[in-house]
Amino acid sequence: MNLLEFARGPVIHWALIILVAGTIWRLLGVLILTRGADLSRPRDAFGNFKGYRTVFSRAWPSGEFTVATRYQTIMAYFFHFATLIVVIGITPHIEFITSLTGYSWPALPNAVGVAVGTIALVSLIALIGRRLSMPKIYCSNIGDYVTWVLVATPLITGLLAFAHLGARYETMLAIHILSVAALFVWFPFSKLMHSFWFIFSRAQSGLSYAHKGVRI
Repeated sequence: MNLLEFARGPVIHWALIILVAGTIWRLLGVLILTRGADLSRPRDAFGNFKGYRTVFSRAWPSGEFTVATRYQTIMAYFFHFATLIVVIGITPHIEFITSLTGYSWPALPNAVGVAVGTIALVSLIALIGRRLSMPKIYCSNIGDYVTWVLVATPLITGLLAFAHLGARYETMLAIHILSVAALFVWFPFSKLMHSFWFIFSRAQSGLSYAHKGVRI
């Protein structure tokens, strides 16, 4: 078994198992947390509805913080949307998803995929650069740096493999798949779980604010 077969076979499949099992385990850990009795009704009659509405209404900073967080917010949206498009929009990824689920859809042109992948990588580097330049504001720890490396590496190796740069195509593709597998394994045990947890945290904040009569 060569490196590419190893990456495409047991490595990526075990990484997927760890990703799914670890994510479910972490989500269950949140969902089964006990909550105290609700001893007060929300001051707003529609408090519960508005509480859950904050999941979407707080997707952009409040007016008071718009200017201070504009750079971070815009770069973050560029990165998240571009990465999502790359994950579900280019031919090799669609073929991989089809092999798992049986579902497929039209792929983006190669040039578009490369452009979007480049946007994702550049915006990620911009976010990392800002955090590194303002350590007292972001208070990043070793886990944050590991996450950034593991997120950036699949983007870099994917672009290199597509452009046939660096090592032989088969070797670079294997490295790309291995880097994705490493990201899958790391995902459930890192801050990347915010991909799911933001729903619970925003909803809980909204419900708490509704009890206090805060405008949300």
